[in-house]
Amino acid sequence: MKLLPATFLFAVSLGMGTLAYAQSWPAKPIKIVVNFAPGGAADQLARLIAPPLHEVLGQPVLVENRGGAGGNLGAEFVAKSPADGYTFLMASGGTVSINPHLYQKMSFDPAKDLVPVASVARVPFYLVVRADSPVKDFKGLIADLKAHPGQRSFGSPGNGSSPHLAAEMMKSETGTFAVHVPYRGAAPALTDLLGGQINFLFDPGIALQHVKTGKLRMLAVGSPQRAPQVPDVPTLDELGLKGFDADAVFGLYAPAGTPQTVIDGVNMEVNRVLNTAATKERIVAAGNVALPLKPAEFGRKGAEDFRRFGQLIRERKIQAD
Repeated sequence: MKLLPATFLFAVSLGMGTLAYAQSWPAKPIKIVVNFAPGGAADQLARLIAPPLHEVLGQPVLVENRGGAGGNLGAEFVAKSPADGYTFLMASGGTVSINPHLYQKMSFDPAKDLVPVASVARVPFYLVVRADSPVKDFKGLIADLKAHPGQRSFGSPGNGSSPHLAAEMMKSETGTFAVHVPYRGAAPALTDLLGGQINFLFDPGIALQHVKTGKLRMLAVGSPQRAPQVPDVPTLDELGLKGFDADAVFGLYAPAGTPQTVIDGVNMEVNRVLNTAATKERIVAAGNVALPLKPAEFGRKGAEDFRRFGQLIRERKIQAD
């Protein structure tokens, strides 16, 4: 059996009882559940880290999509799975920082039933329109929205999703209104933008290829700093929306009660993968930025976003469908 080196060393320091568990894990395939539809940022990141984890763990690392209910269906499946180190959730931070504010009745408590394991990437959101849109820049978009209140629409991966909140932040700070069209993932929303069914989109990176081929026009980046993929594109902060930060952190979570040895070992191995040049390049190519953090750091980021986005949700009176 091929052991996880970092987990093995960590286990030795804790004593023979933990060591015995570490030596028995993993003994079967590991599942990463993505709580959104195929093709989105979470799906891409899960499929990016699965092969190198398979190599070091010596067991298949399978990716399974369970979308629906703003990510709650997949998250619930993981939260209620055995806490034995064989089921993980790949999700945006919104699963733990946004959904509890949106859904009054949830069959699980993300803060109690899921534990942070490893952040994978900071996901910027790119404000894009079709290339044939009369809107040429961010100033033009705001002017168009003000001239046609309620006649323009934008898509998102779901009601209350991070891209949805990015648009709500923009609308709030610019005094504009556009109709929100929720989808079951970022990929379906992008498809409808390309098809002309919606007018603009805050995209998590999967639209970059269409920007490069000239099908879409990028107006701005919703991050505190410019994105390395498009260094010439200004941030919304630079364009006048001071302090605008819509970034989300995507990463792995596990059912509460998962042995700490497994959590720390997986975290070490994910961070090792994220620090390789090849992985960094692939994450950048997907429109994201690698973000290796310790479990506690990942947890603190989620708590920060819980407070920040909770305030926005209350102010904008956003509710789940």
